Amino acid sequence: MPNEVPAASEKDVMEQVLCSEVVGHLGMASGDEPYVVPINYVYLEGKILMHCALAGKKLQMIRRNPSVCFVVSRQEGSATPHDANQCDMPFESVICYGTARIVNDLEERVELLNQFQRRYDTPAKQREPITAERAQRCGAIVIEVESMTGRKHPGKHWFAWVKEE
Repeated sequence: MPNEVPAASEKDVMEQVLCSEVVGHLGMASGDEPYVVPINYVYLEGKILMHCALAGKKLQMIRRNPSVCFVVSRQEGSATPHDANQCDMPFESVICYGTARIVNDLEERVELLNQFQRRYDTPAKQREPITAERAQRCGAIVIEVESMTGRKHPGKHWFAWVKEE
């Protein structure tokens, strides 16, 4: 059919979830110590952008081991019973794997923080641009997503994507 719309790729499906949520969970590990923290983020062009303090456990963990995972999930409705007294829970989830980088360059941090700001602009509330002075007081992290997996239920939908080198 000439006017048929192509089906979304597995990556597109997962990116839709990433772009529509605002809170994810950043998972890190250093030695035998795991650490997971909820965080606001922006997904943009294969990267997860987040702001943070200039010091703290999250930054210490990333410096020791920049390999991270980032999880976003949402529940799409209430649990409903089905066969054999099992329940059915509609949900979507995405797990991203990648390398985190602390943004030390002030000019890059200004740009990243402004991209973050634009994600939360609304027609009724336009945020002031982040200046270099403000960016000096706020940290930033970028995760370069190298692969991701996703799941959607109901149905047995599993998705996977790996960045091509």
